[in-house]
Amino acid sequence: MSFKYIRKIPSPEEIINEIPFSNELALIKQKRDEQIKAVIEKKSDQFLLIIGPCSAHDEEAVCDYINRLAKVQEKVKEKIIIIPRIYTNKPRTTGEGYKGMLHQPDPTEKPNILEGLKAIRKMHIRAISESHLTPADEMLYPENYTYLEDVLSYVAIGARSVEDQQHRLTVSGMDVPVGMKNPTSGDISVMLNSIQAAQHGHTFLYQGWEVKTSGNPLAHAILRGAVNHYGTNIPNYHYEDMMNLAREYEERGLLNPTIIVDTNHANSMKKYKEQPRIVKEILYSRKHSSTLKDMVRGLMIESYIVEGNQRPDEKVYGKSITDPCLGWEDSEQLIYYIAENI
Repeated sequence: MSFKYIRKIPSPEEIINEIPFSNELALIKQKRDEQIKAVIEKKSDQFLLIIGPCSAHDEEAVCDYINRLAKVQEKVKEKIIIIPRIYTNKPRTTGEGYKGMLHQPDPTEKPNILEGLKAIRKMHIRAISESHLTPADEMLYPENYTYLEDVLSYVAIGARSVEDQQHRLTVSGMDVPVGMKNPTSGDISVMLNSIQAAQHGHTFLYQGWEVKTSGNPLAHAILRGAVNHYGTNIPNYHYEDMMNLAREYEERGLLNPTIIVDTNHANSMKKYKEQPRIVKEILYSRKHSSTLKDMVRGLMIESYIVEGNQRPDEKVYGKSITDPCLGWEDSEQLIYYIAENI
């Protein structure tokens, strides 16, 4: 056989029992979940800021970064809800390269999925315990979501996953906001189809069970730019792009029409230092249009302690080993700018 079965992975219940999430932290998450949900449901004028490294590969640096975010959160709490990115799965376009802590708890060593599952759960819980900020992660593998479902306050579905049936159906059974990115082609209708599917209930096969879901009314759109057939990055954060999405959203009659804008990836043309400029343009567009002020409810920013990126073997503390990120000083000032201009 082409498959080599390495080991049987423990069930989510077994991993959760081994690495429990305390009742105290669960109450913190419940309160945060309610605040975030209120933004999506337009019951709160606060603004969501999903910010953090491209991929979380080092627990110490990740927790250090998030503890810094927590201090800033206290200063902007009336205006912004900061949701730290703790992305433990990294999609790879060609399948090559570092795939995230789930695969490799130590990026310089061989993959170990069992230890990876434990490592990512421990890191998420530690981050919440120290900062009282509850995190976002990307659901790259739908069957793995239940290992983290009790600790995540926000989930993203990536551009390469948003067309997948199992991702859409799994989102329909989740109780937290889920951002569905536009596909790499930029086809907005695909993203809206995904949101529509996720907002309805379904019966399907999941983790060896026949399950039934009730639909997730908190599923919403993330604009992340596109790549055309020549391989050129095409931004979609401009005023006209967002207004077009707002019109199509309303024509569909979807629940809680919400747009989050990803300021990196194809929107920045992979030029991470463009993120502050992009943020300023988006905030200006919100001021110009009451429609966008109502519908654009947050931003997604890639940021870490040290700006740029590095190879895994360089081991610079707090520096991304995947996509380049803004450094801490620029990130902190950008958060204050957002708070003053939303």
